[in-house]
Amino acid sequence: MTRLRTGLLAGGVATLIAAVSGLAVEGRQGGVVIDADDIGGVVTSSAGPEAGVWVVAETTDLPTRFIRIVATDDEGRYVVPDLPDATYELFVRGYGLVDSPRVTATPGQTVDLEGVVAPDARAAAAVYPAAWWLSMLELPEGEQSQQELGSRVTGCMNCHQVGNRATREIPGDILDAADSHLAAWDRRVAMGPMGASMAGMWGGLGEQRRMFADWSERIAAGEAPTQTPPRPAGIERNVVVTLWDWGTATDGRTDSAASDVRDGTVNADGLVYGVVQPSDILAVLDPVEHRAFNIDIPSGGPVIQEQTPESPYWGDDPVWARRSDPRSVAMDGDGRVWLTGRVRAPGEQPEFCTDPANAFAAHYPIAQATRQVFMYDPETEAFSEIDTCFSADHNQIGEDERIYYGFQNGLGWIDMEIWDETGDAEAAQGWCPGVVDTNQDGIITTGWTGPDDPVDPTRDHAIRFGCYSPAVNPADGSVWCSGNGRNQRQLVRLEIGDNPPESCTAELYEPPPSVMNPGAYGSGGLHLTTEGVAWQDWRGSGHFARFDRSRCEDISGPQADGQGCPEGWTFFRMDKPVYQNAEAFPINSDESYLTQVDHHDVLGLGRDVPLYGVVNTDSLEVFRPDTEEFVTLRVPYPLGFFSRSSTGRVDDPEAGWKGKGLWSSYSNYAAWHLEGGPGTNQKVIKFQIRPDPLAH
Repeated sequence: MTRLRTGLLAGGVATLIAAVSGLAVEGRQGGVVIDADDIGGVVTSSAGPEAGVWVVAETTDLPTRFIRIVATDDEGRYVVPDLPDATYELFVRGYGLVDSPRVTATPGQTVDLEGVVAPDARAAAAVYPAAWWLSMLELPEGEQSQQELGSRVTGCMNCHQVGNRATREIPGDILDAADSHLAAWDRRVAMGPMGASMAGMWGGLGEQRRMFADWSERIAAGEAPTQTPPRPAGIERNVVVTLWDWGTATDGRTDSAASDVRDGTVNADGLVYGVVQPSDILAVLDPVEHRAFNIDIPSGGPVIQEQTPESPYWGDDPVWARRSDPRSVAMDGDGRVWLTGRVRAPGEQPEFCTDPANAFAAHYPIAQATRQVFMYDPETEAFSEIDTCFSADHNQIGEDERIYYGFQNGLGWIDMEIWDETGDAEAAQGWCPGVVDTNQDGIITTGWTGPDDPVDPTRDHAIRFGCYSPAVNPADGSVWCSGNGRNQRQLVRLEIGDNPPESCTAELYEPPPSVMNPGAYGSGGLHLTTEGVAWQDWRGSGHFARFDRSRCEDISGPQADGQGCPEGWTFFRMDKPVYQNAEAFPINSDESYLTQVDHHDVLGLGRDVPLYGVVNTDSLEVFRPDTEEFVTLRVPYPLGFFSRSSTGRVDDPEAGWKGKGLWSSYSNYAAWHLEGGPGTNQKVIKFQIRPDPLAH
């Protein structure tokens, strides 16, 4: 289980010793056995064998940049398995070390590597994830409580890390032109492609925004984090991380799909697809040929231009001028790619969206939608546009062959079979508001009371809720929703029924007050297991919640206040870096994003194990319900990994750990924030867990 460790690193100076390589492993003390396509060896430093550090093998010999990363075992041994034929640069990265000199090697070689002990805490912290640097931020007393401040900072992580080098250091030209760090911060947050939005969030901090100026001044003066991240331990040392470059150097907010979430054998060994919001592209990876390419997404929408004329990286180059503005992506059982994007201007809403002759509009007319749906067919290499009344974003496909999309206060869907048969957007789509069947007649009836009205037992009752993250329950076909606001705390279950929208009824669940304020707050991602257990990450407070509806003592009477099943909730919380001066309760210096479930056991940790991405720790966190422990899937290089989605895929069910993996991607809003700076591409990632750290 990953645990937080505190304290300054002991100093030490190590002499740089060139790595020694050899072709034979027989007779080598602590040697490893490798195949012709592996590289293996031992990592030692002046402190002895280095356990739980990473060995990185990187090459640009292939059509796209390729990186494979493994961790050392208890004796410092490593094996980088199954490498494509190329020449690799190897180096060691680990907490308590500085990166070792790079050496070249080819598959089939045994290469012993010298780890370099960090001379001081500042040097060691250069490779820490952003959260450990952000934990140095001191939350001041003032108009807003520390919890409110922490939530506002977390809101910045919806788009990018905070505490990475790009945010903790102020570019010299900006600092030189300002008379203080605060003035420099006031200017820098208003610059670049998202300057207007960032400046708005920044202004919401009021006078307490000075905390960022104090933080960056202390860092500029040489201060380092006092909390240190743990090295991989136990199962975490069995993780193999493979990365490929894709997209462009100006990308941001990349979502990816490698298979059908319902059937991991779909698209075996096939192309991996990612939507890149600021670039209007479908990024594509061929992981067999190690080749990446981009497909332009067509759109009739107007140009979106957010660039300010003074980006510190791009000047007045409009790097994020775009039309389709693609967001979320999913793959169906035929390997087709469904993505959200703008097919038109927001105000060009089809008439049927508000026409009472349309049953859905009669119940809930929708006057405007900002994002619709594309379908890309790899066989024809053509895009289809599906104009939706609702604003489409995150989604999940159900066994009923509907792809569901959440929107504010409602749920929409496209019946993929009807679309294939008719090509008619109106016939193929439907949507429902959230209405609780308060009068228990089995249907929702217009004339319901509103969210702010008193509940009337003779009339149904509409609820206000977020559906940023929709999830289908495989056990009964219901669809669940979770919002992502810093004050949201709801789970909403929608039963679509046989005759929607009339049969579309909602149930509302909230945790009991005993775990709220300041315990758990700020809900986030959502996914359900095969048996119907809901897992929800709480991005505000850092909790991971399990809600099991089967534990509810009585669900016959819907509760409009959400307090109908307190016994269904269980909360867990992982040890994380926290703001040191948070007095009332620990506040994490990170943010969870979206939740997924490993339905197909591609990680080998059990079927239906839940996991979630963490913006500020370069990791996915897997929770094992059987042991109630977290397993961290860290991406130590390049720094900046931020996942929005992951997909399990089984390429060969007979090949054990080698035939399956969990696919994800870097989703940081700005590729130039990644380690390497401008010119660095986002990555697509495959996680695998082998039986032991030396399996090959």
